Amino acid sequence: QVQLVESGGGLVQPGGGLRLSCATSGLTKDVAAVGWFRQAPGKEREGVSCISITEGTEGMEVYAESVKGRFTISRDNANNTVYLQMNNLKPEDTAVYYCAAARVFYRSLQPKHYAYWGQGTQVTVSS
Repeated sequence: QVQLVESGGGLVQPGGGLRLSCATSGLTKDVAAVGWFRQAPGKEREGVSCISITEGTEGMEVYAESVKGRFTISRDNANNTVYLQMNNLKPEDTAVYYCAAARVFYRSLQPKHYAYWGQGTQVTVSS
């Protein structure tokens, strides 16, 4: 059974940073990518970043334009964890952040490609 558990959310001032963690378990060999998505109140869920978790695919990462240069995704295969380092946070980054797993690595960051989802962690950027 695939499980994904997010942590690391919280309240941060504009310009600050947070690191989100996605602890995974039960990932089968046909899961190829883990992504981060977010959903703000009244808005659709949007892709933030994703990374290939298949051995030998280091460097296969995708970022939404809105977070390029500020967010960094990384993986720790030994500990089955994917991280999202978020720097220079802005109020518009406020949302519930979800991690998800997909069977194929897509560059399109579309939620429909992801079969497994965590429960989410709240990130609030406010002074």
